[in-house]
Amino acid sequence: MEHIVVLGAGVGGTMTANMLRRRLDRTEAEITVVDKSTEHAYQPSFYLLPFEYMEPEDQFRDVDGLLRSGVDFAHDEVTGVDPEEKTVALGDGTLSYDYLVVALGHRLAPETTPGMLEGWEETDAVYPFYDFEAAMGLRDALADFEEGTFVVSVPETSIKCGGAPLKMTMLAEDYFRRQGVRDDVEVVMTKGSDAVFGVSPYREKLEEIWAERDIQANLGFEVDEIDHEAQVIHSTDGDTQEYDLYAPVPPQYGQPALTENSPLTDGEYVTVDKHTLQHTEYPDVFALGDGADTPNAKTAAAARKQSHVVLDNLTAHIEGGRLTAEYDGYAACPLLTKKGKAMVAEFDYEESISAPVESRMNWIMDVNVLPSVYWNTWLRGYDPLP
Repeated sequence: MEHIVVLGAGVGGTMTANMLRRRLDRTEAEITVVDKSTEHAYQPSFYLLPFEYMEPEDQFRDVDGLLRSGVDFAHDEVTGVDPEEKTVALGDGTLSYDYLVVALGHRLAPETTPGMLEGWEETDAVYPFYDFEAAMGLRDALADFEEGTFVVSVPETSIKCGGAPLKMTMLAEDYFRRQGVRDDVEVVMTKGSDAVFGVSPYREKLEEIWAERDIQANLGFEVDEIDHEAQVIHSTDGDTQEYDLYAPVPPQYGQPALTENSPLTDGEYVTVDKHTLQHTEYPDVFALGDGADTPNAKTAAAARKQSHVVLDNLTAHIEGGRLTAEYDGYAACPLLTKKGKAMVAEFDYEESISAPVESRMNWIMDVNVLPSVYWNTWLRGYDPLP
């Protein structure tokens, strides 16, 4: 019997494991998912929790309860991978595999920006909201914020959900307006690149919205360090940005278990063919999600599409067939522009797909419908779309 090991119980890992279990008979393959956490978080809620558009008690599920019967769960930390020996080093022993799916995702690293952790831990003004506790802290801080400068910053590293800082910025501006304090609050987003969003026509639409609502984009500003005592952000070019309330996106990197203790990466992320998602050197290894080096936006929608490709290509590989499924770089990002309004940015490796149209229906789909679909359909391996 073949043993398929899936590293990571996030979106990509959970979906892939469950779909593999549905497709492969239990006499054909044993499937094991490994993760150091016993909880799966609905991370798209983290930029909504501060505004009370979602509630914290609804955002977590036990990993064991999400996996289909016949998928084993190993609660352990991955510390390395030896693809020559086909073993995974764990905090407590080793695990052998015949086929490996790597879906360990990004590592949040606020400590790599001097002053970010100190600002979070020692003041009431810094909240790296990609962390659940920080998102909840920001909720309390926003409730008491009546005047000053609110800043969101985007790091130069690859990040999960590149639209999240834009959504945080726009929802905060709308929140201040609804609270009646907008005239006393300056809203700023800093970013190292020269555009608020990298894909047209969404970039132009966002620039129009930001101009109309007087949201400032401090572009070409790459965060170097944070003086949390003076409440000043310093850029690598020597520029500064003052803040009274600060919601930074923390830098994000690959997992040390892979970058330091395996030959699967070339830099931060697992090297795969960007279409087949098979490793470029080790054919029995596939990778998907935020931790693969595919040049796409890192979103749950992208991982969803990738999971179907891994499903088809891994099962074909097991059977000695050709890998015919191809990932086209698809990603989708619902861009919530204000309470009750959103547009959906969809694009692949080649072009944009959807029109840049704000609507209430887009908000309802993202906030009210998608969470249920995520928990009850996508993750459980019942996703009907390739």
